[in-house]
Amino acid sequence: MEFGDYEQLRFERHDNGVLLVTIDRPEKYNATDERMHGELARVWRDVAADPGTRVAVVTGAGNAFSAGGDLAMVARMAGDHERVSHMLGEMSDLVYNIIDCEKPIVSAINGVAVGAGLVVALLADIAICAEDARLGDGHVKLGVAAGDHAAIIWPLLAGMAKARYYLLTGEMLTGAEAERLGMVAKALPREQVLEESLRVAQSLATGAQQAIRLSKRALNGWLRSAGPVFDQSAAYEMLTFMGPDVLEGVAALREKRPPRFPSAS
Repeated sequence: MEFGDYEQLRFERHDNGVLLVTIDRPEKYNATDERMHGELARVWRDVAADPGTRVAVVTGAGNAFSAGGDLAMVARMAGDHERVSHMLGEMSDLVYNIIDCEKPIVSAINGVAVGAGLVVALLADIAICAEDARLGDGHVKLGVAAGDHAAIIWPLLAGMAKARYYLLTGEMLTGAEAERLGMVAKALPREQVLEESLRVAQSLATGAQQAIRLSKRALNGWLRSAGPVFDQSAAYEMLTFMGPDVLEGVAALREKRPPRFPSAS
């Protein structure tokens, strides 16, 4: 498999079946538009099916991992039932394809990670993060419910109290704080993140493959058991895309001002 039909993901093969996947839209801080969101959703099926890959490492081009959803895409979705319905299916594919990929995934979080980028960053089997990276689920600040990956993984990683705090306020946290909370495996100086991620990937790629893959499958049983929670949160996010608050959220972000949500007036 050559992954030749991807436009916004770049692939580089390393020794022992390690595949480096780079989210490649640096001029937009790797923000996800419709094309990239679709590619992030389906790439994990291709990774699973690729006989030349044992471990995938995913990182971002430039200084960001992924700055979340492109505001133009968000604006196109608002109030559009057809687009929202399509995104609901694609969100599910993104989450479940990562969980179900039998091969280990290592995320090298080299900078800001928000939205769909944060889905990949935190659902990866091993997350290695820059200490000064900024992570956050800002759905509520946009005016939509915290869907994507948030309800399925944040309480498991950080505990319910911290998950509630960050998901209800939309505040960001640093990579160093994410390590302290247990949300990432390691936080390192930014220049060491990719090197360490590739080192870990090589260790996995040269280890006992069936043992590693079956261990991943068993551990991800915790996430599969929380599947109904994710399905509910994703539906709620898409429901709020049909309301008026999201339009104000987009406008406020574009104008760099505090939002004045209709539901809060």
